[in-house]
Amino acid sequence: MLVMRPAQLSDLAEVQRLAADSPVGVTSLPDDAGRLSDKIAASEASFAAEVSFNGEESYFFVLEDSASGRLVGCSGIVASAGYSEPFYSFRNETFVHASRELKIHNKIHVLSLCHDLTGNSLLTSFYVQPELVDTTSAELNSRARLLFVASHPERFADAVVVEIVGYSDEHGDSPFWDAVGRNFFDLNYSEAERLCGLKSRTFLAELMPHYPIYVPLLPDEAQEAMGQVHPRAQVSFDILMREGFETDHYIDIFDGGPTLHARTSGIRSIAQSRVVPVRIGDPGKVGRPYLVSNGQLQDFRAIVAELDWAPGKPVTLSAEAAEALGVGEGASVRLVAV
Repeated sequence: MLVMRPAQLSDLAEVQRLAADSPVGVTSLPDDAGRLSDKIAASEASFAAEVSFNGEESYFFVLEDSASGRLVGCSGIVASAGYSEPFYSFRNETFVHASRELKIHNKIHVLSLCHDLTGNSLLTSFYVQPELVDTTSAELNSRARLLFVASHPERFADAVVVEIVGYSDEHGDSPFWDAVGRNFFDLNYSEAERLCGLKSRTFLAELMPHYPIYVPLLPDEAQEAMGQVHPRAQVSFDILMREGFETDHYIDIFDGGPTLHARTSGIRSIAQSRVVPVRIGDPGKVGRPYLVSNGQLQDFRAIVAELDWAPGKPVTLSAEAAEALGVGEGASVRLVAV
């Protein structure tokens, strides 16, 4: 059975194995033992802290095969994007150029560097092994952290954002980066993203042009790459779009990938999840798959279970499922349909 839980320092070697296979552009998952160790330590401190509002906390989860102890995925949440430094994005805008005398009225698409999304909660570090991409395990890896948000709303902002990795080719070259960022740094896309993963995205972002970029002046390849999703990030994008995230307003400043945005209260897994009491026994006839979490903090657990559950009723969990969640008879769990 696959179980999502908070990461521990003892997971470091396994997490680095996952990070090494993650696509270029996932700077929140660097293939560097020191940075990953710091990431897990910060997460452990965040889970242990008493929190009444979203601040500098970050929460990192792993997806573990309980039979083998092997990790098959990971994901995270940052409570406040840009808490210690601005969180930069390109905002899609329209400028109007008009001349009454010449009877010309043109609308021009421009990109403006901004940090509008600073302070929102940020979904990060999504990775699931390739063989699990088209399974409910990918849903568990992405959406169970939203159940954590639903159970602990005081720890997170009123809105959530996520940067989806943008298009780059098989050689690791990004048309958007080559047209924009590379004019300001003598680095290719892969090197720039690696540097951001090891240090910070902000120091590069602060050297990007602070004046509007007129999109029609960019090469066709760069314009076509704007808002495109890297094939290996498509699963994460699809899951979050079904959750109600929107794509229209912002893109990533390095690869032009979409930056998704949603009101926390309107996210499907949060708005439609229900807290119900537990009975332990034979679940009976096969129902449909649900994401189920125990709603705890440091001992947070989430699984996928086939349940025959009706709204307003207790949920019957098998002994194996109850053990994986760490709950007993009469406890409560939070669940939402897959």
